[in-house]
Amino acid sequence: MEKSAILTITGSDGTGESGVQADVRTISALGSHAVSVLTSITVQNTLGIQCFYDIPGNVVAAQLEAIINDVQPSVMKIGMIRNVETLNVLVRTIVKYKPSHVVYDPVISSFLNEELMSRDVVSQIRSCLLPLCSLIIIRRSEADRLLGGCSFPNIYFIDDRGRHGIRNVFASAAAVFLQRGYPNEEAVQQAREYVEHLMIAPSPLSGRSQELYHEFMQLVRQNYSSNSDVLFYANCMNVSTRYLAQVCKRVAAKSPKAIIDDYIVNQIAMALGSEPTKTIQQLAYVFGFSNQAHFSKFFRKLKGVSPSEFRKQQQIK
Repeated sequence: MEKSAILTITGSDGTGESGVQADVRTISALGSHAVSVLTSITVQNTLGIQCFYDIPGNVVAAQLEAIINDVQPSVMKIGMIRNVETLNVLVRTIVKYKPSHVVYDPVISSFLNEELMSRDVVSQIRSCLLPLCSLIIIRRSEADRLLGGCSFPNIYFIDDRGRHGIRNVFASAAAVFLQRGYPNEEAVQQAREYVEHLMIAPSPLSGRSQELYHEFMQLVRQNYSSNSDVLFYANCMNVSTRYLAQVCKRVAAKSPKAIIDDYIVNQIAMALGSEPTKTIQQLAYVFGFSNQAHFSKFFRKLKGVSPSEFRKQQQIK
């Protein structure tokens, strides 16, 4: 293995659009060799990050020692750092081994604006890591939070245009061109041209949220009177309740349970107006409630009035 390998230190992204997967792909595509150290495992898909497992600092340190002692990478590209323990490990490593270049792509928030770092970590990064970096690549929208009014050389601002992983790819490409001996400005220009070429084509990966949402709504229409359990619908579609919740949040900005309940209460409201001969108790059974009390409590919670009051209001109209 070449001593001039590029070491990427960051979290994972199971979609391959960002994180260590994207770093390795970009560095390899540009003809360099990538080695990696993982700082965090994310549970995510095209709808966003569900949760994290941050690798303990001593394990990050062991990964770094194993790779650097053996391969001696000349360039480090740093991404996701979520705790001070890992940050301290990285700072000690940079000071000890003195790589030719350190490229930092601060992962402060996700492409969906989910907060990924605490204020304390950001503050420690500002004071301890930024002064050690050859090139810092940040979103303009995150500049104030990261820099805190401080001035640092070698900062490049990027507009990732809301596309997942573009800044990640840019930073990896810049690391490759720095490794080749380009000065900062030229490395940034080469990276920009590489990214602009990628931006011409749409992302090759897309989820099925719209398709799944429509399937969910069709199932609700077919089964609302007999089943209001989110797990039932998730099982019908062979997905997890967590993924179904992500889909509903993205498409409708509501939880699956809220969508189901809204559909049921609207059907009840229609029945109260169109079937005046049926008693409240009869309607309760039609809509799958065990008794009238539960039926009335459910309706009042969502509509603000009892079924009987609602029916009277409709008759007056």
